[in-house]
Amino acid sequence: MKKAIILIALGFTILFTNCNSSTSGNNNNTSGAITTLTNETFKANVFNYPVNQQWKYEGKLPAIIDFYATWCGPCKKLSPLLEDLAVKYKGKIIVYKVDVDAEKQLAQSMGIENMPTLLFIPANGQPQQSVGLVSNETLEKMIHEILLVK
Repeated sequence: MKKAIILIALGFTILFTNCNSSTSGNNNNTSGAITTLTNETFKANVFNYPVNQQWKYEGKLPAIIDFYATWCGPCKKLSPLLEDLAVKYKGKIIVYKVDVDAEKQLAQSMGIENMPTLLFIPANGQPQQSVGLVSNETLEKMIHEILLVK
C-alpha cells in the first residue's frame, strides 16, 4: 500500500513538473514549442513597456507573438500553422502566444483590438503587425523578410 501511494505521488510530481516547464515563458526557448506569455513574462522576455518609452526588445532570437482568443475561429485555424513553424524554425525564431482574455492589460497596452494579431519581432529593429488569418506561405514569407533578414 505504501509503495502504491509513493508511486502515485511520484507520478503527480512528474506530471506537474512537465506541465509547468512547457509554459514557463523562458526567453531561451529553442525547443520548437510555443511558449505562453503572461503580462509579467512578456515584460521580462519581450518588451518592458511600463519602463521603456521606446521599443526595446528583451530577447535574443527573433520572435512571433500570436495574440489570440480561445473562442476565435481564425485563431484556431492559425494555431497549427504556428506550431509547425515553431518546429521548422527551431533555434532561429521563438514563437509565443498570448491569450487576450486572460491578459487583458497586456493586450490593451499593446493596442490589440482584433484577433488573431501576429507581432513579428526582429532581433534588431521595430516589430511589424499582421491582423487576421494568413496562409502558411504568407507566414513563411514574413518570417524570411522580417525576422531572418541578414
